Amino acid sequence: MEKILFSPDGEEQVEFFVLEQTRLGGFNYILVTDVEDGDGEALILKDLSEETDAEAIYEIVTEDSELEAVATVFENLLDDVDLV
Repeated sequence: MEKILFSPDGEEQVEFFVLEQTRLGGFNYILVTDVEDGDGEALILKDLSEETDAEAIYEIVTEDSELEAVATVFENLLDDVDLV
């Protein structure tokens, strides 16, 4: 499982494990978790970066309809995962 580091503005780096990625509506999304194995906290992140950006810029998806649509895609991609 791929591990990535996030550097939130003014905060310590946070480590996440990437469970899956997809593209929907012209945006890339990744499903990440805070633990490599077992049940953990999961987040769906939306890539807002431009092609010219040196590093990817992600935002946590919080808008209900977008979250529901992307979560459904991830649930279909990962048979053994239920997103609550």
